Amino acid sequence: MKPPPFKYYAPASLEEALVQMAEYGYDAKALAGGQSLIPTMNFRLAQPEVLIDLNNIPELAYIRPDPEGGVSIGAMTRQRQVERSSLVAERAPLVHQTMPYIAHPQIRNRGTFGGSLAHADPAAELPAVATALQARFRVESENGERWIPAHEFFVSLFETALQPEELLVEVVLPSLPARTGYAFREVSRRHGDYALVGVTAVITLDRNNLCQEARLVYFSVGDGPVEASQAAALLAGQALTPEAIQAAAETAATTDIDPPGDIHASVNYRRHLAKVLARQVLTEAGSRAKNGG
Repeated sequence: MKPPPFKYYAPASLEEALVQMAEYGYDAKALAGGQSLIPTMNFRLAQPEVLIDLNNIPELAYIRPDPEGGVSIGAMTRQRQVERSSLVAERAPLVHQTMPYIAHPQIRNRGTFGGSLAHADPAAELPAVATALQARFRVESENGERWIPAHEFFVSLFETALQPEELLVEVVLPSLPARTGYAFREVSRRHGDYALVGVTAVITLDRNNLCQEARLVYFSVGDGPVEASQAAALLAGQALTPEAIQAAAETAATTDIDPPGDIHASVNYRRHLAKVLARQVLTEAGSRAKNGG
């Protein structure tokens, strides 16, 4: 199929793009990598009257050290650049571990870091990882800029806190505290397919090897990233014994999530995967934390 007619603009600066976003508002869509938007337009699931192409704005593509120890990534940075970045590997190792799971190299060569986050696909890896890392998003409009924490950015199915005239321009991934471990897992029918269930964990231990803080975030089990807050609360102040991890995994799979059933996997199978994967990521993240992060 082909998309319906639309106006096309290719601004050469962020300022110009923001002017056009303000002018067209709800009628406009920003084009980043196009790996999700163009297929949905071809199927006429999305029918924007105006397409604003951000690919001629080099100021939106960068990977920089953040002054507080993390890393800042421009929204138009290609996923493949993030995957290969030594700075990301050093300062945001969970992101480095996750990138190869996103689709295929050909997709990552074109897809952008910010585009995936702004698209807010509930089956995508990066929204869950950004939530687990407590990332901060800088968005801009003609009226100025504002910062949105990841847990407030993802609102619902393909819906974010972005206003119609706003663009996501930068993502800041904060540094991990000392004695913090991380892990990522997903199960898909084939490598590169959307996950049936995926989960990521970030755990910080105190000097006595007790859990100081835990975050467990799922994807492909709801309308967006799903934080397993009750499971994380079970681990607070506890030693990460196999029994404690098993109890947290069971709570996550039975209480924290309400996964859908479809032709790819039943509700019970997704709950089973959620429990198994939670046990794996909590064990791995805990082990990393004990070894210094």
